[in-house]
Amino acid sequence: MFTQTRRIQAILEATAPVFRFMTESTWSRRRSEPGVCDFALGNPHELALPGFVQALQRWTPPQDKDWYAYKMSEPESQSVVAAGLRERRGVAFEPQDIFMTNGGFAAIAVALGAVVDAGDEVIFISPPWFFYEALIVSIGGHPVRVPVNRETNDLDLPAIAAAISPRTRAIIINSPNNPTGRIYPASTLEGLADVLLTASKQQGRPIFLLSDEAYSRIVYDGRAFPSPTAYYPSSFLLYTYGKTLLTPGQRIGYIALPPEMPGREEIRPALTASQMCTGFAFPNALLQHALPDLEKLSIDIPHLQARRDRMVSALRDMGFDVHVPEGTFYLLPRSPIADDWSFVELMARQDVFVLPGSLVEMPGTFRLSLTASDEMVERALPRFEHAVRQVRSSQTASAAA
Repeated sequence: MFTQTRRIQAILEATAPVFRFMTESTWSRRRSEPGVCDFALGNPHELALPGFVQALQRWTPPQDKDWYAYKMSEPESQSVVAAGLRERRGVAFEPQDIFMTNGGFAAIAVALGAVVDAGDEVIFISPPWFFYEALIVSIGGHPVRVPVNRETNDLDLPAIAAAISPRTRAIIINSPNNPTGRIYPASTLEGLADVLLTASKQQGRPIFLLSDEAYSRIVYDGRAFPSPTAYYPSSFLLYTYGKTLLTPGQRIGYIALPPEMPGREEIRPALTASQMCTGFAFPNALLQHALPDLEKLSIDIPHLQARRDRMVSALRDMGFDVHVPEGTFYLLPRSPIADDWSFVELMARQDVFVLPGSLVEMPGTFRLSLTASDEMVERALPRFEHAVRQVRSSQTASAAA
């Protein structure tokens, strides 16, 4: 008889709500049906960028016998990433400090594996991305959840400081944040750096900051993006191209060490070893060959912003409480029903799929992905309005009874 390990049991417990939605919800059964409006995940609903397809076609024919041999962090890829970071951020990242990964998921896992020992604590911010807790558990770490300030969606620095213990080894920060769309401002990041520097000095070892910047090139209204890595030297910059290109199934990303990172010479081999032990977590050959072309591409951010504005305005007119995200491609409206799973099922009966806010530790809300097409948005909006009217009618009838 097979018995699950305690580690796997802990991972399954941490991910149970997500897998329930992925495998047992109406969305899981019906998402491929024609005519549905699917806002549940950040998947594409239109054909890929022509430039992306052309890049893969251009780089597919082999140019030497090793074209499709084993690939690690290829020097050409490292140089492309370092040059792009220098251009966009004005920071002198070095190619040898770039570690290519098969997406942002792997970048997080590899960074954790390089610095966290069994029993170490890792702080993560709530609301979080689905799998932070599971990734921490998977390497034997102890996850420590710290909620944001619910009024501002900003980091709660006193709460972070209070959560740090002698066992704290790392903290994961996601900006722009999925699901709130909040870009943490420079003043907050400066305060966070002070908290971490003080605690690291007291402990006699650094607390590492893992900066999940998957959406750092998807920002709105002309905002600047301040990277947490610019304020705290012991930081890992974690990135995936899957969001900017809207190709989440073609997985390429990286870990970048800032020039000020202490102990870079020792950290480099630790990251490479962690990549090996995380299932050879390097991108495939073709994506690395095509990276010079892919680095220049992006989905249409102004168009995405216009879609955000259209949906926010329409949902507010219907009576939804919804804020305006500063980045990412998600909205997080408040559900008109306290039980967000019930509202999600109500929408599913009208062929509109959204994500329960409970899955991102925001019960009473639901998440919408702006990666839906414009045509899908226009088909779905009347159905949202119909759902709200149904809820109000039911609530009025209950109050009168």
